[in-house]
Amino acid sequence: MKRTLSKISAIFLPIILLLFIAQPAFAAESAHSFDGGALSIWWVIPFAGILLSIAIFPLVAPDFWHHHFGKVSAFWGACMLIPMLLSFGFATTLYEVLHVYLLEYIPFIILLFALFTISGGIRIKGYLKGTPEVNTLFLLIGTILASWMGTTGAAMLLIRPMLRANQWREKKVHMVVFFIFLVANVGGSLTPLGDPPLFLGFLQGVDFFWTTQNLFWEMSFVVVILLVIYYFWDRYLFHKEPMDQPEDDGKEPLGIEGAFNIILLAGVPAAVLFSGVYHLGEFTVYDVHMTVQSVIRDVTLLILSWLSWVLTSKESRAANGFTWFPIQEVGKLFAGIFITIIAPIAMLKAGKEGEGALQMVNDLVFTGGPNPEPVNGMFFWVTGTLSAFLDNAPTYLVFFNAAGGQAEVLMNELSQTLVAISSGAVFFGAVTYIGNAPNFMVKSIAETSGVDMPSFGGYMLWSVGILCPIYLLVTWLFI
Repeated sequence: MKRTLSKISAIFLPIILLLFIAQPAFAAESAHSFDGGALSIWWVIPFAGILLSIAIFPLVAPDFWHHHFGKVSAFWGACMLIPMLLSFGFATTLYEVLHVYLLEYIPFIILLFALFTISGGIRIKGYLKGTPEVNTLFLLIGTILASWMGTTGAAMLLIRPMLRANQWREKKVHMVVFFIFLVANVGGSLTPLGDPPLFLGFLQGVDFFWTTQNLFWEMSFVVVILLVIYYFWDRYLFHKEPMDQPEDDGKEPLGIEGAFNIILLAGVPAAVLFSGVYHLGEFTVYDVHMTVQSVIRDVTLLILSWLSWVLTSKESRAANGFTWFPIQEVGKLFAGIFITIIAPIAMLKAGKEGEGALQMVNDLVFTGGPNPEPVNGMFFWVTGTLSAFLDNAPTYLVFFNAAGGQAEVLMNELSQTLVAISSGAVFFGAVTYIGNAPNFMVKSIAETSGVDMPSFGGYMLWSVGILCPIYLLVTWLFI
């Protein structure tokens, strides 16, 4: 298999390099000269490549993927970095890499690491009944918690106990899929703490409770439909299970082990909120502007993680099914994704100056004529579709600015446009495994627990088939 990968690299890497070298050589006198409007559609190849790898390799070569996904991610990252070096020079490439890693990837992975480590120390012990009623209650509680402790925090807190409660059941894929829909995505709609796009809006001046007031009915509509579908689906499969549900042996009473981790977990959104409210100064690293409060936030999250690891017994973590593999998988794959996404995001930001399909994005969300008006339904679907495949946080920011970028106007005169952008960025994160941070981690935890999760494309058959009709109703009724 290693020889096969080497052959693939030897064949395709030179071709990709030639495609990029054929582009005009851009001057690199400034570290800020990476112009998305000057990029051809070929620059999307590395990003498409890593997505296809995530979709195909686990299906056709699962053993290879399990042992070498980090190398595949690094390969596609190199396919972006080498052409950047050749076309834009060292200064621009270094700036873009530092910008995406210092401001996005490192804070992203530290937040996930903290939530993963701390929530992994909370063990709901005792007998849990994996019935349709209990499972639906799990989903409802997780959905409510997601807006206040983040979709990642709620997902990491509840996915293990839900899987353990249903360990005896054969049909479990639908549980994890609906868990991703509700707890890892839609549930984070009501506050800036719920999902990164909304937190960016908060930093741009959107009131903390604006989404609570303006997205409540949209979110409730989606949640109720999904919970009803899930309940009857789970009830049907529950009665077809070949084994009877095991009885409570009474050896361990129901309770919470490692409850002090709940206090540590509450510190995570507090640290995130602190970094968005207080401004303690700025400094630069190779022209990348960083804030003191962001560094304090990240250091605080690492300290909270360390405290959780030291204070939680290893036996408790083992009983909770805790392993480091899910966070390792997410860390390695997203290290490549954040590199390969540089060009698509730059092209998206260039708007009408970009090339090909990306050139039409702005035309889709505004009416024609000398005084273009926003088309809210298209804002919802275009923001959502791109959020499903690109990072939903910068995608939100791009369309926030495309709609004027003035929080006061968007919260009032253009409130429906902001509703469309906000709900699109959050809701559509559930459409793919990479649409939102916890999706892939929930998938990985489920697989380590023995659930045979669908591939990237297989999951999309679930998400498109279930979510898109609901989102069409949301467009018609609310947007």
